[in-house]
Amino acid sequence: MEFHEGDKVEVCSKQEGFLGSYYTATVVEKLDLNSFAVQYTNLVEEEDMSKLLIETVSADEVRPVPPRIKFGSGFSAFDKVDAFDNDGWWAGKVTGQRGPMYFVYFETTGDEIAYHVSRLRIHLDWANGKWVSSKNMVS
Repeated sequence: MEFHEGDKVEVCSKQEGFLGSYYTATVVEKLDLNSFAVQYTNLVEEEDMSKLLIETVSADEVRPVPPRIKFGSGFSAFDKVDAFDNDGWWAGKVTGQRGPMYFVYFETTGDEIAYHVSRLRIHLDWANGKWVSSKNMVS
């Protein structure tokens, strides 16, 4: 997919300890066919925490921001979701619910954490130019 300066994107981290996480960013510059400079929305520089982090990432780590999908009756057990935590979206599976709190299991860490429904979204994968969920195809 083609991205241009100013486009809002998500960057999929491939670093150990961050697998399965997505961070919102803005494309600062297209460097070549296979890389972009991006400025993260929530991540800051280690040396100067008042500055948003700018990083070079490969094109295969960048995807469009997923569409907002409204869901009627909430999430069900085993639904794939993304939970907003530690400045990014982390992929996991719903394991239970208590009121507005959903328990999410993260295979990459073995953790199960409770999140308010407002911090969850349906997990979507970007494949062949389309958003794909485990339940259906999204245009």
